[in-house]
Amino acid sequence: MAIYHFSAKVISRANGSSALAAAAYRSASRLHDQRLDRHHDFSNKACVVHSEVMLPDGAPEKWRDREQLWNAAEAAEKRIDAQLAREIEFAIPREMTREQGIALARDFIEREFVGRGMIADLNVHWDVGADGLAKPHAHVMLTTRELGEDCFGAKVRDWNRTELLNHWREAWADHVNERLAELDIDARIDHRSLEAQGIDLEPQNKIGPAASRMAEQGLASERLVEHHAIARANGEKIIARPQIALDAITHQQATFTTRDLAMFVHRHSDGKQQFDDVMAAVRSSPELVRLGQDGRGQERFTSRAMLQAEQSLERATIAMAERNGHAPHRGMVELAQAMAEKRGLELGWEQQIALHHVTRPGDLKTIIGYAGTGKSALLGIAREAWEESGYRVHGLALSGIAAENLEHGSGIASRTIASLEHQWSQGRELLTSNDVLVIDEAGMIGTRQMERIVREAERRGAKLVLVGDPEQLQAIEAGAAFRSIAERHGAIEITEVRRQQKDWQRDATRQLATGRTEEAIDAYADRGHVKAAPTREAARGELVERWDAGRVKRPSASRLMLAHTREEVRLLNQAAREKVRASGQLSNDVAVATERGERKFAAGDRVMFLRNERELGVKNGTLGQVQSVTRARMVVMLDGGRSVAFDFKDYAHIDHGYAATIHKAQGVTVDRVHMLATPGLDRHAAYVALTRHREHVALYYGEDDFADHGRLVAALSRERAKDMASDYARAFADRREIRVARDVVEQAKPAPVRSIFAGLKLTPSVVSRLAPERTALESSVERYARAQADILRMRKLGLQPLPHQQAELDQAAHALNAAQPEASRDLRRAFIANLSLVDEAAKGRTGAAIRAMRMETELRLDITRRADDFVQKWRQLDRVRAHSEHDGDYARAEHARERMVSLIDGLHRDPQLESLLRTRRKDFGISGSGGASLSHELQDWLGRSRSRGLEI
Repeated sequence: MAIYHFSAKVISRANGSSALAAAAYRSASRLHDQRLDRHHDFSNKACVVHSEVMLPDGAPEKWRDREQLWNAAEAAEKRIDAQLAREIEFAIPREMTREQGIALARDFIEREFVGRGMIADLNVHWDVGADGLAKPHAHVMLTTRELGEDCFGAKVRDWNRTELLNHWREAWADHVNERLAELDIDARIDHRSLEAQGIDLEPQNKIGPAASRMAEQGLASERLVEHHAIARANGEKIIARPQIALDAITHQQATFTTRDLAMFVHRHSDGKQQFDDVMAAVRSSPELVRLGQDGRGQERFTSRAMLQAEQSLERATIAMAERNGHAPHRGMVELAQAMAEKRGLELGWEQQIALHHVTRPGDLKTIIGYAGTGKSALLGIAREAWEESGYRVHGLALSGIAAENLEHGSGIASRTIASLEHQWSQGRELLTSNDVLVIDEAGMIGTRQMERIVREAERRGAKLVLVGDPEQLQAIEAGAAFRSIAERHGAIEITEVRRQQKDWQRDATRQLATGRTEEAIDAYADRGHVKAAPTREAARGELVERWDAGRVKRPSASRLMLAHTREEVRLLNQAAREKVRASGQLSNDVAVATERGERKFAAGDRVMFLRNERELGVKNGTLGQVQSVTRARMVVMLDGGRSVAFDFKDYAHIDHGYAATIHKAQGVTVDRVHMLATPGLDRHAAYVALTRHREHVALYYGEDDFADHGRLVAALSRERAKDMASDYARAFADRREIRVARDVVEQAKPAPVRSIFAGLKLTPSVVSRLAPERTALESSVERYARAQADILRMRKLGLQPLPHQQAELDQAAHALNAAQPEASRDLRRAFIANLSLVDEAAKGRTGAAIRAMRMETELRLDITRRADDFVQKWRQLDRVRAHSEHDGDYARAEHARERMVSLIDGLHRDPQLESLLRTRRKDFGISGSGGASLSHELQDWLGRSRSRGLEI
């Protein structure tokens, strides 16, 4: 099982370390330390399978000798606490061969360390643990000073930046995952902490060979003891709460097999006995749902939480589909279409059907459009009709470049889903019934994220338009929500390809869209567009040659080279830039320290932006051409015609832009495309890469990767579509009530049926297991209400709640907040306002409680309304208090006073509300008191009123 480990430390004299001793140990060699005049001999050490010193340009060749290198590094340091070297240690996936693991490490070190000017001493260790499994890893010792002609210069403080270490951690994960995909190894790693991934487990430290040998010899090792303690603690956590394991496994896949589960448990348990116990706990958990066998005969499982997310999504989409709002004013669509035709934009037959589909009454509309069918054009006309009718139209996409393409193609102001969700979490930019939300490239959105968006749109009364193609690149997170929604509620399919200029190319696009990859590639091969070379390197060279020849012949045409991995993109960029420089179209090079290492740029270079930056108006994937560059600043003319300037100290997320990964190219359209095929591709990536062009696309491959045309086709035809838990039960198919858009069914062409789950075997018990269930929020509200009801019953009897009752309330609140942030706070306020809701929700009737809770949420988020509500409650209670005291009902007056004190306590904890209310003192009948806070003023006023009441 591929694991993530990447750590950094400094080798310093302050703790008695020696660079020579460290290098000798890691390389299993004998080195003479000139400063200490002693030898460090570790030549008997085993398991070192590769050892070399890697030099940057300009470094003295003598420093390839490890002994000379580190003696020179020691001599350059005079302080007794000097930092001698930096060490990076990372795990290599055991699924790789030794040759593959060494190449993986070398490529990363060359790019990230040597490319920045460091000398890297690489040693790859291929240890075998007590369990008989390989534990390959690499030790990289790095110099800390800049290089002179024959000696070390000043320390480079920039290499100590935390941001750079974070970049290396993420870059290593990306590098490994790209290589795993390229080698067709079904494993992935994640650089994020378990906490950041939402997994309630403690990360384990790495066990090196020394600790392993000590264990074999029966000796104690603090690191080994800690490692096993963490594994054991994690195992105990999973036994107590098996949901932890299920949540972690279903983070990126909706369903899983026994093997997937066993690999996860092996990582997070200690010893065979606990492994068996953890497996048994998870297998017997009521949160585990058995789905039956897939087409390969493997048992598949999911979690109840994953299932509930799918069911919540289904309910929300059903509710939206049944609403009939958001229709433009009469004749507005026809007017917008006529105006578009005057501008030269004429829709095809299927585009017109789709346009009338999305603009008809109804709050949920879905469009499936093959690549290049002009989806953005029809959305632009729909936008005009909606806006002229008074609606606000918002665009969303998973990536920044996809949002940018949607905005450019349709005129819909667009942003990333993550940015809008962040605003929602802060109570800002909330949707209303006057909003239309258009989501492009919806096929790349996972189930949980789609459920959050749909649920928010449904709750706010907004209209949702989903646009995409489930056959293109798949969602990164678990699930295939877009495909599921299209199947359940029907979708208009646009199959008329408009991007390509030639009929046979348009036919090939339709073949790629419908899974007939072999036919499409054969069509291109028959016309000489598929090029084979003896090696991948030769194929890459031929690709760049043809790209350059086309650039010289037709400089006005837009063009792009595509590859599957970032490493191949880097090599293509380097080769392309050499061609451009040879033609004299680049000015003097300027070396720039970017987030991916040092790069050379010149005026005339193509560049790609790699991070969204609102102030610059660029997205991850935006392309442009360098107008001017210095070591501190760059000016770029974007392909959209706008010029941007920035300092590298503020923005250094750039790289050359002659080539791009296929993932970054989804949604891009250019005149000519050159694609390099490598192992790891599948039919979804092939579909995207081979449909980006208007005029021409050529496919290149090396025979060292694919022995012949048949092997190439087989690799590019591989099916890797993501699944849903509901795909494995006919019970779900029966409940889906799959619908067709009736208003256009007579006009729309029938869409081909494409099922990736042929041969699926189902267990009879799955139907009963997958009966309709409530959402996670409904279950959490009921649990919280039951816990609250138990405590209320104890207090009515004059007793204090028992410890286990309070613990259950705390756990219920935690679960409720996990379903919806701060929900327990809002539900508690709703219960205080109406105690009858507690018993009703505790019996499973949660609808009224949830509605009251959501009202409290809106009050909490709307500061003005919260202020008005506070004043209203205060005045009401004060009237009750005053009348009760006047009538001599002191018990009722004291009760009102206690509730007023509760209001004051809440105000004390809410500085934002208190700040707003300070300007409204007259509403409370008080005046300022020398700078005291409003909560203290109200407390003093209430105390004085008590005294007055007692004197009456």
